[in-house]
Amino acid sequence: MVVPIGNVVSASFLYPFKGAYYFVAHREFYPLFGRRLIPLTITSIVVLGLLFTFAYLPQALFLLAFHGPTAWFSAAFLVLGEGQIIIALLFEAFLVDETLVDVFDATLIREGQIGLVSPSRVLHQDAPNTVKMLGKPTSSAIYSPFSFRQIAEFVVFLPLNFIPVIGVPFFLVLTGARAGPLHHFRWFKLRGLARKEKSNEIRQRKWKYTWFGTMALLLQLVPVLSMFFLLTSACGSALWVTKLEEQKRLVETVSQITVDEEAPPAYTDDPI
Repeated sequence: MVVPIGNVVSASFLYPFKGAYYFVAHREFYPLFGRRLIPLTITSIVVLGLLFTFAYLPQALFLLAFHGPTAWFSAAFLVLGEGQIIIALLFEAFLVDETLVDVFDATLIREGQIGLVSPSRVLHQDAPNTVKMLGKPTSSAIYSPFSFRQIAEFVVFLPLNFIPVIGVPFFLVLTGARAGPLHHFRWFKLRGLARKEKSNEIRQRKWKYTWFGTMALLLQLVPVLSMFFLLTSACGSALWVTKLEEQKRLVETVSQITVDEEAPPAYTDDPI
């Protein structure tokens, strides 16, 4: 029996967009945005406003010598990248991660993956919706670990934006390749994977993680909405996990059916 795996899991680069739609379509998630990300959104507006006021024009004029008319576009990505670094250093690691865990876990529960979440946190079964079901974690709950290496690589890769035409795509893909697997850190933790097992899964889905991370990063570079898309990317990550879990169960079911079909009949002695 052949399993149509290609029909089970959608293209990974679509999940950041699916997460945004899913978040907006389910009002129960809205309090998570208001709890912490509205102040952070205001802060991101201030940071980007200052950068575009004082840093955009000098950098655009500098790039004009190398890029020609595309300098204005490249300088915008450069400033957005610089803003992302500042915002990440100031806030993401310290204030947002707990909210990202809540979004991720609530999405999993809403999609029928309560068995994946329940061993790691208290759940209020009589709550009116999945967000209100979430109680205190019973073990370490981190959506994506803060990584100075990731920030350092982000800074190192920023000059790629100086390269005409291909610089911006290269920058997005390289940083996306690093960021992609971090969106499933919580999933790996929930499953109790060892480092080697986690590395194997990342290697198997290397390009899928690259495209997911690239699209998530691209959305987070959108002015004003960067914090909103940071949140919804966690929702998209959980939707992807749901599909991967469904795929895994389907493969296990088919394998068991195949084994049962191929098993020889039980031996019985002929009394005659």
